[in-house]
Amino acid sequence: MQPVFDVVLPVFAILAAGWAAGRIGPFPPSATAVLNDFVYWVAFPVLIFRAMATAPLTDTFDLPFLAAYSGGVFGVFTISYVVGMLVFRARPAALALQAMCVIFANTGYMGVPLLPVAFGPEALLPAVILTVYNAAFMVALFVVLIELDLRAADPPLQVVAGVLRAVALNPLVLSTAAGVAWSAAGLGLPTPIRTFCDILGAAAAPAALFAMGLFLVGKPLRAGLGEVSWLVFLKLLVQPAIVAWLALGPLGHGPLALDSLQARSVILGAALPTGSLVFVLAYRYRLYVERSTSVILISTVLSAVTLSVLLLLLGTG
Repeated sequence: MQPVFDVVLPVFAILAAGWAAGRIGPFPPSATAVLNDFVYWVAFPVLIFRAMATAPLTDTFDLPFLAAYSGGVFGVFTISYVVGMLVFRARPAALALQAMCVIFANTGYMGVPLLPVAFGPEALLPAVILTVYNAAFMVALFVVLIELDLRAADPPLQVVAGVLRAVALNPLVLSTAAGVAWSAAGLGLPTPIRTFCDILGAAAAPAALFAMGLFLVGKPLRAGLGEVSWLVFLKLLVQPAIVAWLALGPLGHGPLALDSLQARSVILGAALPTGSLVFVLAYRYRLYVERSTSVILISTVLSAVTLSVLLLLLGTG
């Protein structure tokens, strides 16, 4: 349980520090937008480029491993979106962000430090693969879904052109493409560039969490608690359950024939709480911001228990 608390408590503490700074400190409400823009346009793109540029492409695109994770992703995506349409009746862009809350795991800030501690240094690669998957695929997917709704009133050709332009100019997508190209070229990162990326990219997650804390000032967490609880349930319990079935199967032998390290890593990765990039994207579009913040906060706190139980079931080392 200690490794989980070692990762969860700093996340919660940064959120709390942001809230305290906004409540009693010198930060005005506008500071949230400034910090979020820094994360969206600068820090996260640098972090993503660094991850993509240094990850071997042959190892990154491990199809059985990604298939197990994707099964959980699209399984809970479908459940969330259908229930959202029938019960919560939000606009499609908000439903997309609602679904992002239940599939976008905090692999970068929690998975990368936690998996090697739980399963040994060999588990760092699966954590990096999941981080790259989120950066390279998930972000582009949700930008498309949100833009399609926001541009729905435009003529069809204008909608397609606008969506393609929004995706092509998205800093997170651009940094992913640049990182893939760099890795494919086999150039390697010179030490000054690597150090630059390490220093600036390391600011991404703390700045996003701090901005969330600032945003929470004066916001009641009890608002939409039923909806938030449903999303947290999907994220912390349903997604890892689907992934566990695909990775391990009912008799301990999953349909994708993953080895023990891959299976345990992908299950633990799926069980991580919602990542802060959901807030960054929601705030960028000014949609579903309060609910996504609540999901991130509550799922992070509860994951201290759910991840500890999961590690007892999976074993460590």
